[in-house]
Order: sequence, then C-alpha cells, then structure tokens
Amino acid sequence: MTIYETEVPGVGHKFELELHGDSRLVVIIHHDGKREVYLRPEENADSQKLFALPGKRARQLGSILEGAYFQPVEMDEIQVPMGDAIIEWVEIDPESTLAGQSLQKANIRERTGVSVLAIQRGDETIGNPQPDTVIQADDILVTLGMRDEQRAFSDLAERVDDQDA
Repeated sequence: MTIYETEVPGVGHKFELELHGDSRLVVIIHHDGKREVYLRPEENADSQKLFALPGKRARQLGSILEGAYFQPVEMDEIQVPMGDAIIEWVEIDPESTLAGQSLQKANIRERTGVSVLAIQRGDETIGNPQPDTVIQADDILVTLGMRDEQRAFSDLAERVDDQDA
C-alpha cells in the first residue's frame, strides 16, 4: 500500500492511502489538530467527506486501528499446526436450507468435509455439538476443514433450494 503526503499551505498536511482499485482514503491533518477523513472512490472523482475528529479522538481511533487495545490475528500470517486445515466462522442465514436441520440430517461432514467444532447462538456457545443439535437461523457455525472444504461448506450454507438433501 502506497501513502502519499502533501503539504497543504495554510492548512496542514494531506495523506492519501491507496485502497483497492483506484480508490483512496484521504486524511487531512490541520495545524490546529483537527483531522478530516475523505473517500475518493476513483482517480477523477470528487472526495466524499466521511467524518472529522478533534486531535484527541483521532489519536484514540489511531490507537484502536494500530491494535493498542486489541491485537487481531492476521490470518494471512498465521502458522497453524493443522497442516492446511483452517477454522472458519459461518453465519446461517434464515433462508439457508441448513436452518432447522439437525447436524446429523444436514450431513455436513460427508457433504463438504468440514467438521462443526462449535455453534455460537447469541451469547451461548455450544462446544462440540451433538448430532441431534438443530441448526438455527443466525447461528454461527465454527468449522474445521481444508480451504476447498470450507468453500464447499459456505456454498452449502448459502443454499436456499437444496436438491442434494
């Protein structure tokens, strides 16, 4: 990611961060400490103001973004002692054919190769769910499997007209 810095006479400094495609995030830091954040969706488009923050709030937001409060796991850099297997979290849409089925009837492992490790249901976590556990709309299924198996499971979870069952 490239960051461009420009002095804005009488105002302060402007920073432009390349995002995806031609879009850029533009941050203007005024001499008085105020920060303004804009989004420029493409190279020749006008920037759209997203928000402005006073200096203290901007530093707090910067600390959050930097990870001072919470350090997420960078999934691209993680080394897992499970070979190529990964853990994914998939939310079950109310329209999904899996909603209302027991794990046994859904036959997820045989159909996709992933194993359901847990189900997050609101504030409740169902660890190592039993075959008779019924999948509900808005459940988050925590699954273990290879990337292609995870893709197959995501496809299955998104299915609304299941002819394979």
